[in-house]
Amino acid sequence: MRRFVAEAARNRLTLTLLVVVPVVFVAVVGGVITDAGELLGGQGGPEAETTTAGWTAGFVAAVAMYFQVRSARAADRRLVLAGLPSSRLVLGRMVTGALLALVAAAASYATLVVRVGGLEHPLRVAAATLMFAAVYLALGALIGALVADPVNGTVLVLFVWLVDVVLGPAFRPADTLVSRLFPTHYLSLWMMDEPSGHSGRPGDLGWALAWTVVAVFLSWAVVATVSRTARPRAPARSGSAVGQLAVGTRICLRDVGRNRVLWALLVAVPALFVALSAVTTPDGFETMTVREAGRDVTATFWFPDTHPGLMAPISVGALAAVVGLFTALGARTADRRLALAGFRPVSLLAARLATVVLLAVVVTATSLAVTAVFFEPRQWGPYAAANLLIALTYALAGVLIGWAFGRVGGVLVAFLIPFLDLAIEQSPMLNPELTTLAHLLPGYGASRVLYDAALTSTFDESGSVLVALGWLVGLATLVALIMHRFNSRASTP
Repeated sequence: MRRFVAEAARNRLTLTLLVVVPVVFVAVVGGVITDAGELLGGQGGPEAETTTAGWTAGFVAAVAMYFQVRSARAADRRLVLAGLPSSRLVLGRMVTGALLALVAAAASYATLVVRVGGLEHPLRVAAATLMFAAVYLALGALIGALVADPVNGTVLVLFVWLVDVVLGPAFRPADTLVSRLFPTHYLSLWMMDEPSGHSGRPGDLGWALAWTVVAVFLSWAVVATVSRTARPRAPARSGSAVGQLAVGTRICLRDVGRNRVLWALLVAVPALFVALSAVTTPDGFETMTVREAGRDVTATFWFPDTHPGLMAPISVGALAAVVGLFTALGARTADRRLALAGFRPVSLLAARLATVVLLAVVVTATSLAVTAVFFEPRQWGPYAAANLLIALTYALAGVLIGWAFGRVGGVLVAFLIPFLDLAIEQSPMLNPELTTLAHLLPGYGASRVLYDAALTSTFDESGSVLVALGWLVGLATLVALIMHRFNSRASTP
């Protein structure tokens, strides 16, 4: 146990992000929870703001546990073969994951206390935050046992978390039947001190404790199972001159093409996200500020018709960031071997960028295909182009995040930035007047184009197009410089 904890503690960057991500998320998101909850028919009010601590602790715990289970699988098997009792190994892994989750939960809770200025039920909120972390530890362990590829695993964690948040009682009516199926339904209601009225004899706390206990036992069983098995990794392939670009691109696409689960997730996640936002949006009108004929005007829209179209770019940006992150991380070893085998750095660079662009196009096309069923933008061409700009921007940003922060830290940052940018800061529903931060984030230009195309019949965002292209060119240049430098070094014996 001591060695597992020491191993985790060596990664100072990851430990720092376990604190920084919850602090930033709770501090920024907490202020818009009340408005968003009331807008979507949920509980709203200051009580709903307390759930941000639980959501953040849960997501960080799931990511930390996923990589605990996934990255340590081969090492754990060797330890068991060397004589370490399986029960002791499982206990060590579970305690390590719990300690990482505890760090995130403590940071989330402390930030919430500072932001709110005092909680009405501090012990209840603290206990609920820890229970959120325990439930999502089980999720991370389960996905770690079943999903080997880190892209697939991370996308699954992100998808379950997003659905849990969007359909949870903080954002939706508590009596919605589908929301009762999620493990944090009763936990969220108990945390907000909002009785559900449908919990029966066990009560909201009883069901929340039951879910938490089941989650802990599930985590234990999953970690115990994977510690006894290991799957050999597939060997990396090498390639070969002017045809190097074609060969390199073919190798990259073939490698991605083998990952059928990834393709399924790239289709299913945006589809379900947009569809759920369509069928769960409450009836009513929503007033938003838009730019029409060169001036800002206030217009009223039927919310169920417009909401799916405004939610689509959130799934596009988040998925693109994760795909870019793991495409970069997964390619470094293979690219080093290809460079040593004689591949030109420029060919390698072009092949990897082509792969990232293709995956971003797939994410965008899937999201648009589903969005078309529920939403009709006023200008289809600019709307589709804006979604693609968001996908390309965040795919390139994901590449940089992966190189800068590694796998665990990179996932946390890749989750934080697009969510704060696209779902919070750029939203015309939550921010009638954009903040200074919104103008500085990478999604600003493309989001202005998207909202203009979605809600108005005339195009008035030519300047925003230049901003979006500027971000895209800047990120692509930075990625190209870093990748070219890396591949040039790798090709030198």
